Amino acid sequence: MQFQHPSVTPLQHSLAQHHLAGLRDSATPSAIFRQHVDCLASLLAAELTRDLPLQSGTVQTPMETTPAFRLKGRLAIVPILRAGLGMTDAFLRLLPDAEVRHLGICRDEATAMPVEYYQKLPDSNPPDVAIIVDPMLATGGSILHAVQLLKRWGVPQIRFACLIAAPEGLQQLTSVHPDVQVFAASIDRQLNSRSYILPGLGDAGDRIFNTP
Repeated sequence: MQFQHPSVTPLQHSLAQHHLAGLRDSATPSAIFRQHVDCLASLLAAELTRDLPLQSGTVQTPMETTPAFRLKGRLAIVPILRAGLGMTDAFLRLLPDAEVRHLGICRDEATAMPVEYYQKLPDSNPPDVAIIVDPMLATGGSILHAVQLLKRWGVPQIRFACLIAAPEGLQQLTSVHPDVQVFAASIDRQLNSRSYILPGLGDAGDRIFNTP
């Protein structure tokens, strides 16, 4: 099942394919799995931040003063617990001054509906850009809930990075929130009857944290 939408950017990179192979391999141990997640998240972070707004200024080099540009506005990285933590460090290496705002949202295995169990977003002063990170987009329930929370907070621009996405989840997200830009290392074939992604990579949280 193919999926295309103006707000969805699949990651086109040979290294992405290499690290995806390591993630999908059921024989990959947890420590190596985390390394693949980190590398893929780094590639996604570079692509997602490609067109962030800049403000102009100057810097003094050892030789002379020269024009320079720095990121404009406040950014927040928003990992969806717990698997999103595996992608957070890669984004923080590129955006060391970003805020980190955690959202605890899990899926009810009986209903496949999102269950919120943690959020401490302030009542005011939202960042200019929020970057949600979660390895997998399956049914779309968790990301829809996260976007709703961030929009309620007042975040004007929301972007989402995931390792793999199912067309069904992308359809849900782009239908309800077409303004959210999505960056995915892979758009997989479909969900199975239990709402797991095929071909997928198993449970990302369990494989990241070695809790089979």
